[in-house]
Amino acid sequence: MRGLGRPRGPEFHTPPLGVRQETVPFHAPGARVAAEPAGAHRAYVPPRENPPNPPKPPNTSPRGRLLVAAALVAAVTGTVAGVAGARLSEGPSPVAALPQVPPASSASLTGLSATAARVLPSVVSIETRGGGGSGFVVDDRGHILTNAHVVMGGSQVSVTLNDGSRLTARVVGMDTDEDLAVLEVDYLMNLTPATLGRSADLSVGDQVLAIGSPLGLSGTVTAGIVSATDREVRLGGSQRTAVQTDASINPGNSGGPLVNARGEVVGVNTAIAAGRGGGNIGIGFAIPIDRAAPIAERIIRN
Repeated sequence: MRGLGRPRGPEFHTPPLGVRQETVPFHAPGARVAAEPAGAHRAYVPPRENPPNPPKPPNTSPRGRLLVAAALVAAVTGTVAGVAGARLSEGPSPVAALPQVPPASSASLTGLSATAARVLPSVVSIETRGGGGSGFVVDDRGHILTNAHVVMGGSQVSVTLNDGSRLTARVVGMDTDEDLAVLEVDYLMNLTPATLGRSADLSVGDQVLAIGSPLGLSGTVTAGIVSATDREVRLGGSQRTAVQTDASINPGNSGGPLVNARGEVVGVNTAIAAGRGGGNIGIGFAIPIDRAAPIAERIIRN
């Protein structure tokens, strides 16, 4: 029996005396070894040098790519921050002035703009407890012409001038059949009387402006043409002839002036033709100034 002890290694046998002993190179188990003839001399083979370590491929793992991207972002951010810091240290850049024409003076206005600028100082907004409307100054004594239905039943009446001044007014008199009324204010400063024209000179197709405070929007100007000069409509409870226009007129325009292209008052806006939904549908009516002016003079005298 073989006892336990050191592991057995390869067995070596000592050849008998007189037998020539040769050195056999070591080979891996299972390798074939070619026999060499006796007395042959083996050629010297220089030891093989270990080849240099090949370069490692770049790290293409997701983590490596993230690290490279983060490094690039940090580098770009640092560059941008440096440039921004340099610009801030230089101070704000001057703002380029865009080319612009000088402001135009009111004297250079032409056409309907000049007409509106000439008439607006004469137009006022009228307020009562029951509603409101428009009117215009007719003389330098503080008299204002408007519609009777604007101030009818109003115990307190106030007017607002074009410059924003708010004044208390009193009703001098009215003609309900013609739907006209005259107010008076005591504050005579900044009052600009309107220029009265002749409605008899109007022709169909003439350009006109309607000025007033529709829906409480004071100083509103709308444009249109004369559609008819003697349209028969019901005004103040009776049939009357009126100037028909397609200038936009809405509640609040009542009592305001209808003016021709020269800025002369040719009518007093008083009514509109409305559809089922109410509001302007492009048909408005004004009392001709040739009929309104004598009534206003009579009320002022009495």
